[in-house]
Amino acid sequence: MEAHLTEWLNLSIRWIHMIVGIAWIGASFYFVWLENNLNRANPRDGLSGDLWAIHGGGIYHLEKYKLAPPRMPDNLHWFKWEAYTTWLSGVALLMVVYYLNPSLYLIAPGSDMAPATAIAIGFGSLIVGWFVYDLLCDSPLGRKPALLGLVLFVLVIAAAWAYSQVFSGRAAYIHTGALIGTIMVGNVFRIIMPAQRALVAAIEQNRTPDPVLPAKGLLRSRHNNYFTLPVLFIMISNHFPSTYGSKYNWLILAGISVLAVLVRHYFNTRHDSNRFAWALPAAAVGMICLAFVTAPNRQPAAPNLAPTSPEQASMSAQQGGTSAEPEVSNSEFAKVRSVIDERCTVCHAAQPSSPLFSAAPAGVMFDTPEQIRQQAAKIHAQSVASQIMPLGNMTNMTQEERDLLGAWIDKGALID
Repeated sequence: MEAHLTEWLNLSIRWIHMIVGIAWIGASFYFVWLENNLNRANPRDGLSGDLWAIHGGGIYHLEKYKLAPPRMPDNLHWFKWEAYTTWLSGVALLMVVYYLNPSLYLIAPGSDMAPATAIAIGFGSLIVGWFVYDLLCDSPLGRKPALLGLVLFVLVIAAAWAYSQVFSGRAAYIHTGALIGTIMVGNVFRIIMPAQRALVAAIEQNRTPDPVLPAKGLLRSRHNNYFTLPVLFIMISNHFPSTYGSKYNWLILAGISVLAVLVRHYFNTRHDSNRFAWALPAAAVGMICLAFVTAPNRQPAAPNLAPTSPEQASMSAQQGGTSAEPEVSNSEFAKVRSVIDERCTVCHAAQPSSPLFSAAPAGVMFDTPEQIRQQAAKIHAQSVASQIMPLGNMTNMTQEERDLLGAWIDKGALID
């Protein structure tokens, strides 16, 4: 029951995180698009531009003031809770998934790091990361946006590398995303919202607003906009072990982040010209290159999933053993099944014996020889190539056992 409740707690928080995250990112994308598409030719006095749009059967006219209107409207909509709830739900998810079971998901397999130390490194780095970022933005480097962006990129990837040295691949990626998310929400809480409050207060007090704070808020808002696609990738990366499971996972993350920023930059600038149209095909080629370089060294033969019947075995013997399928003795598969039964079915069974799961993760079960054979490709990807399974190597699978599984799969994953 405890595993079942934990699973539903995980689901509930993850769903909230997704909902509010969509709201936050959607607002970010929309306002950057709005800023970039303002008509700035001969704006009305006091305006920096306006825009006409049609959506949902209605026509809208939006105007942006250079600083603020002469009189504040009665109803002014603020955008902040989307950011706050995204970060709060993300931290809650980090605690439920990684900090409640640090030896399972957080700490790198084989590490003797104490759980409390790992949690302190994880959460403490988020706080340190924000202050380092904030100091850099307020330094003279902040007056050179392109150079600042390059320095920030290098530091984030350095953090990803550092995380990969102490955490599991999944935890390293998620903490990199949490670090970026903390910077983003810090921008909203510490910079953007205070700038907006100061602007509103100046108008209400009939003072001339200080243009420095809104300009600073706009810069941080643009940072958040470029951060979004790398964060979105990290959110889905747990489904793709060839990325976080690689020993070069931090480099893979760097490559994908560069491609994501390129794509975001194209959409941010396409209103002006198509000089960055090359970014989309370049990103596609980049993904193909990453798929190529992350391929495992040993390419397993695709398992023949058709059942091997006694009649087929007899026919093969009559043909002098010329069948394309290599011979596998019963004893060899018996060894494979023994490894899987001991190391894998603790979780991947109709009724897992592990108290951490109330049902087989992702519905993958190894209760029968046929199920094992059907999942051969996944077994290779998860336990042989990337070695991210078992989770945290909690069942102590040895390298010899992984090699045994790999050799069996290379021969066609036969069960007879």
